[in-house]
Amino acid sequence: MHVPDGFIDAPVSAATGVVAAAAIAVSLRGARRELDERTAPLAGLVAAFIFAVQMLNFPVAAGTSGHLLGGALAAILVGPYTGVLCVSVVLLMQGILFADGGLTALGVNITDMAITTTVVAYAVFRGLVKILPRSRRSITFASFTAALLSVPAAALVFTLLYALGGTTDVSIGKVATAMIGVHVLIGVGEAAITALTVGAVIAVRPDLVYGARGLEQRLKLRVNGELVDAAPQLSPVAATARTSHRKVWITGLVASLLLAGFVSFYASSNPDGLEKVAADQGIDQKAKEHANADSPLADYGVRDVEDARLSGGLAGVIGVGVTVVAGTGVFWAVRKRRNTSSQAA
Repeated sequence: MHVPDGFIDAPVSAATGVVAAAAIAVSLRGARRELDERTAPLAGLVAAFIFAVQMLNFPVAAGTSGHLLGGALAAILVGPYTGVLCVSVVLLMQGILFADGGLTALGVNITDMAITTTVVAYAVFRGLVKILPRSRRSITFASFTAALLSVPAAALVFTLLYALGGTTDVSIGKVATAMIGVHVLIGVGEAAITALTVGAVIAVRPDLVYGARGLEQRLKLRVNGELVDAAPQLSPVAATARTSHRKVWITGLVASLLLAGFVSFYASSNPDGLEKVAADQGIDQKAKEHANADSPLADYGVRDVEDARLSGGLAGVIGVGVTVVAGTGVFWAVRKRRNTSSQAA
């Protein structure tokens, strides 16, 4: 759903840029509370994983594909504020390096793909978690539902932005029907990917999942005939945390590299939901060429590498590497700022 330059006019693009900048400022402040010793190392990896999975377009209808947006996944794994930052880092890397998503439309894309998906998904997730039994199955179900609803919500927000600043004269009713219809289908894929990923992390380290805090059960000991909570360092999670944290990070990075560097070659080549709707409804009549169209990595290929498989694989690996470094740097700085503020207080 990366919006290119020319779909939305300059005033609305500028306004969404202001909204995006404000949301990022708020998220940087909120992320200080979320980025503790558990989430901080994971946040950069989550951004890289989202980048990798976004390269895997999956078919959803005749001639149409979809890909992960990632807001729900990021919010549940590392928190809503950090989630907004994760997706924003991905969008920035894609726009600058890979000419994916217009630079003048960066505010539109952050508002739509980072802010909307994260806010809607986390609100739905928290609402469900409060009424469902506290279990791994409930967390997985809530993740699935939250991700499913976040995608058509993003489609609706794009439609509203187009109604305010669309550059072509197309019926808003037709745009809304087409966008929401196809993105409900894409939402099913988003939900499946999100639930599977969250479930996999919970199975290994539930304490690393922000949305599952408190899910792990404290070890009980019988003392003088009564059951009491064991000391935290004796709990199963605490006992394995030091040894498995690095393992989880390495496993996630290797998975991201394999997805972007190898599996992405087999992704659907059909246009994604927005591209298909834009072509069918005429939204793309005034689309502009990307300012970085001559980037060495434009269109997720490496210039002068003629073998398509190798070119796409190298681009994917570079993208994962750059994103994990950029994301880790941002979150390390935020985490350091938190520590400095705590010491000053």
